[in-house]
Amino acid sequence: MLEYIENFATEIGPVKAALVATLFTWLLTALGASLVFFFKTIKRSVFDTMLGFTGGVMIAASFWSLLAPSIKNSEALYPDHPWIPASIGFLAGGLFIFGLDKLMPHLHINFNKEETEGVATKWHKSTLLLLAITLHNIPEGLAVGILFGAAANGMEGASISAAIALAIGIGVQNFPEGLAVAMPLRRQGVSRRRSFWFGQLSAVVEPIAGVIGAIAVIHMQSILPYALSFAAGAMIFVVVEEVIPETQRDKYTDLAVLGFMGGFTLMMILDVALG
Repeated sequence: MLEYIENFATEIGPVKAALVATLFTWLLTALGASLVFFFKTIKRSVFDTMLGFTGGVMIAASFWSLLAPSIKNSEALYPDHPWIPASIGFLAGGLFIFGLDKLMPHLHINFNKEETEGVATKWHKSTLLLLAITLHNIPEGLAVGILFGAAANGMEGASISAAIALAIGIGVQNFPEGLAVAMPLRRQGVSRRRSFWFGQLSAVVEPIAGVIGAIAVIHMQSILPYALSFAAGAMIFVVVEEVIPETQRDKYTDLAVLGFMGGFTLMMILDVALG
C-alpha cells in the first residue's frame, strides 16, 4: 500500500502530491468536526488528552521530519557549521508565527473572551476560535508541502515516504483539532451544522500553505534547509505558545502529558518506520 502511494506521489509531482496530502489532513479535520452531529459535549479529560496528543505529534514532526533533514542537508553546504541554516530557519519560523500571533485577533480554545490575543476587535468568539486554529494550521501545511518539495529535489534526509509519514501524522492529530473547534461552539448553542462548518474550515488553510511551500522550495532549491527548519520553528512556537498552555488550565494535566507522549511516540514511529 505504501509503495503504491509513493509511486502515485512521484507520478503526479511534488506540488500535486502536497495538495493531495494536505487535502487528506483537511479531510481528517472535517471528520473530527463531524462528531458534533452525534455529541454536544466532550469530557474535559478527553479534550485535554487529545490536545496533548496534538502537541506531541507536532514536536516529534518538527525534529524527525524537519530539523534532522535540514541539518543533514546542510552538511554539504556548510561542512564546518551545518547548524547555521537550521538555526536561522528555526528562529525565523518562530518569529513569523510570533508576528502573526500579535497581528491576527484570535482566542485559544480553553480561554475566556477577555483573553483574546492580537489586535483589539469586537469579533464574535466563534470567529476568534476559528482564527486561532487557522493560525495553528499554517505551519502544518507548510511543513508537508516543503517536505514533498525537498524530496522531489533529492535532498538528503528527505524522501517521499517521509513526507507521507508527516502527512499521516498531521492528519491524525487534525482529527481532534476539528473536534476542538466544533465542540466548544456547539456547547455555546451554535447549531450542529454551523459548528461543523467552522470546525472543518479551520484546516482549509493547510492545502494553500502546502502548495505554497512545495512551489517555493522547488524553484528556490538553495533555501531548502532553511525552509524545513522554518516550518519546524513555526510548529514549535505554536505548541509552546498555544497547545501546551491550553492543556494546563484544568486538573487533567497528567493526562495531557500522557497524550503528548503518545503523540510524540506515534509520530516518531511513523517517521522512522516509513521515512
